[in-house]
Amino acid sequence: MLKGLFDGVTPRGRAALALFAGGLILWPLVANPYLLAIGTLILWFAYVGQAWNVMMGFAGQLSLGHTLYVGLGGYAAAALFVKLGIGPWAGVWVAVLAAALAGLVIGWLGFRFGIKGVHFALLTIAFAEFTRVAFDHVTPLGGSGGLFLPVDQRAGIDILDLRGPPAMYYYIMMGLAALALLACRLLLKSRIGYYWLAIREDQEAASAVGINVFRYKLLAVVISAAMTAPAGVFYAFYYNNLFPEQVFAMNRSIEILLGAIVGGIGTIFGPILGAFILTPLGETMTNVLEHIGVTVPGSKQVFYGAALVVIVLFQPAGIWPWLAKRLKLVTGDGK
Repeated sequence: MLKGLFDGVTPRGRAALALFAGGLILWPLVANPYLLAIGTLILWFAYVGQAWNVMMGFAGQLSLGHTLYVGLGGYAAAALFVKLGIGPWAGVWVAVLAAALAGLVIGWLGFRFGIKGVHFALLTIAFAEFTRVAFDHVTPLGGSGGLFLPVDQRAGIDILDLRGPPAMYYYIMMGLAALALLACRLLLKSRIGYYWLAIREDQEAASAVGINVFRYKLLAVVISAAMTAPAGVFYAFYYNNLFPEQVFAMNRSIEILLGAIVGGIGTIFGPILGAFILTPLGETMTNVLEHIGVTVPGSKQVFYGAALVVIVLFQPAGIWPWLAKRLKLVTGDGK
């Protein structure tokens, strides 16, 4: 199954990947608690960026409401844990199922009635906003006041209930990001991946050569939604609370896709690179403004918008394709 995994990656690229992985593994040993939290957040955005990239980067279906799947995944696993005592490793399967069903409904409605492009993106926003409003009124799950998970104050690591020190969460998120990278690489090199790329480039031509466009577009939405759900489960057990206004927020959906856009839509390493660029810079800018006593509402969003404008103007394909070519990390067909 792993044959051809590194096709298109040069020896220099493989060495760089090994150094990068080694740095990630050693990070908790040298980072202070704040930097460790930033590292965990970066990996979280790298993971969800990969999941979003399956839908948009591979199959060309724009989603602006991916927090829907984050929120559904988080609430499904958290509710099972709080109400029934079912641990997150069992709850994650319910979370994946819930997100996949939501993606199936959205995809079926959109593609069945010929909704595409910006109109499909608006449909994803509508579902996310509708769900946010609905969860504001679900009192058994806390409503607008939020759902809180019990925190175990005992020392030690409890992997089964996702309870432990910050380093444990970091390594779990690193593992999830690595699995997403592997899954996306395998998907892109599979027959399904080639069908998606054909649909992304020219839907009518893909249909003309016999590709079932409806089926494979729907499959992309469902897989992307299912991949996103574990990020919601991690979010719930890492922060120990869920608020509809936060977990289903539109600005979070924008943050999810920005990493992939900045790094390079449709590439494997683009979402990872984008997360490693945007998240630290955004946090640094926020801290600098707080340090000098300047309060700028929405400063992080302004920064992200400026970064997006710069990328669109100077590197519309994203930073990764330019960087990989310049440093000779991949060959012509490498992602």
